[in-house]
Amino acid sequence: MAVIESSGDWETLRPALLLALLMGVILLVQELLNGVSGWVRTAQGELVQDHVSALIHRQSMALDMAFYDSSEYYDHLHRARREASTRPLTLLENLGGLLQNGITLAAMMVVLLPYGWWLPLALLLSTLPALWIVIQYGVQEHEWRLRTTEDERRIWYYDFLITARQVAAELRLFDTGPHFQARYQALRKKLRQERLDLLRRQAVARLLAGAGALLVMGASMAWMVWRALQGALTLGDLALIYSAFNQGQKLMRTLLENVGQIYRNMLFLGDLFEFLDLEPTVREAAGARPTPAPLQEGVRFREVTFRYPESERMALDSFNLTVPAGQITAIVGPNGAGKTTLLKLLCRFYDPQAGRIELDGTDLRQFSLPTLRRAITVLFQNPVPYQDTAFHNVTFGDLSAEPDPGTVQAAARAAGADNIVDRLPDSWDTLLGKWFKGGTDLSVGEWQRMALARAFLRQASIIILDEPTSAMDPWAETDWLARFRTLAKERTAIIITHRFTTAMHADVIHVMDEGRVVESGSHEELLALDGRYAQSWHTQMEVRKTADAQ
Repeated sequence: MAVIESSGDWETLRPALLLALLMGVILLVQELLNGVSGWVRTAQGELVQDHVSALIHRQSMALDMAFYDSSEYYDHLHRARREASTRPLTLLENLGGLLQNGITLAAMMVVLLPYGWWLPLALLLSTLPALWIVIQYGVQEHEWRLRTTEDERRIWYYDFLITARQVAAELRLFDTGPHFQARYQALRKKLRQERLDLLRRQAVARLLAGAGALLVMGASMAWMVWRALQGALTLGDLALIYSAFNQGQKLMRTLLENVGQIYRNMLFLGDLFEFLDLEPTVREAAGARPTPAPLQEGVRFREVTFRYPESERMALDSFNLTVPAGQITAIVGPNGAGKTTLLKLLCRFYDPQAGRIELDGTDLRQFSLPTLRRAITVLFQNPVPYQDTAFHNVTFGDLSAEPDPGTVQAAARAAGADNIVDRLPDSWDTLLGKWFKGGTDLSVGEWQRMALARAFLRQASIIILDEPTSAMDPWAETDWLARFRTLAKERTAIIITHRFTTAMHADVIHVMDEGRVVESGSHEELLALDGRYAQSWHTQMEVRKTADAQ
């Protein structure tokens, strides 16, 4: 009023303007703090998510292949991925809310205490049922999540089948899309109904707990009204007690929600720590030694017995085999004979249950694991089609060496991949695959050639090729085999193959069946033996003649 009546007098206006300016500064600081708070929360969330992702990635790379043969591992990984990116940040926010609400609640109790020591106690007792419900249903939700982990993973799997490019052609040809979509929807409906039932029971329990809290509050206020009628309290006291008690109950409910969320987050974070606590079974021995390079004697399997985790069938049974250093050894045999198992054991992706595998007479388990694997290069039966440039698809074979373009091109020529690169729109800079914009896809055989170049790039003393010519036509196979013998000179090579036209170029051929070597010798020796190799050779030649005739 004084300001309005001042007629613009500066002395009268100055205090009001200063107050207005101060209020503006306070509002501006409040907006600034809100912005800073949002930025801190986002930055904190990003850092926590990146840190947890790094923990999961490191653990995934540290665990050995045996875990990938267990469905329990995928359950652990799924739960760790699903919750770990958000739960840590939520936990920090809950702790902050718990502290803030706890301080305010203490102030409300101090207000109530002069009117009776039992009022703060009644306030606490009124919220105990809600606390029990929060904890009980937190445990039930966590148990439900554990119970439905495999169903959730199946949902992800059906989603992959419906949407992934790798499955698109077969999905359309055999019209399996509606079938997988129906399975997806059925599982989603099941999980949705179970979750809604859980929430419905929780809502009913909270309603009953809320009714109990209102009864306690009503009894307390009735007592206070009776005291006021006796003149012990004023109407102002009643208003203050009601406001403090009501506000205290709201704070207690919020506080209990914070406690419940902290408890639930701790349960779910337990899944992350459970995953991080998994211990690999393939370990490096104390005082591990470097691997010999090049090999002098070779590789030897001595009475090796092995079966895959959760399998009752023996992949190898008292298996014995010698691979001489500096020679090309071919392993042939039917599917399931144990051929690929040999390379997995030699790379120490697994350790055998009995027996030992030796390099130059020393057990593999005595070597440093990283140096052992660096001494081996492998073309896997199903190589990875990296969605990256053609150049990087080869250099991934030896990132530590930082190979120059000349070395990469030499590896491509050795694998017969140089012609493939020459036909690409941007040569070595061409992005391969269709996952990202501008990518060029390759045929199965061309992807295999790029993977073969990747295997050749690593200058390892042991070369293992698993079905290296499976996607090659006979002309390409002959051309590649001629170059391979030159490439493998003074190196120890193992070729795992179904094609006897590939195996015949090896120095020695071993025929496997049911986890054992049943025949050994050169191509000519095995033909003269007229055993399994000879029978399969003649069958393959008849098939090839028929195909050429057509």
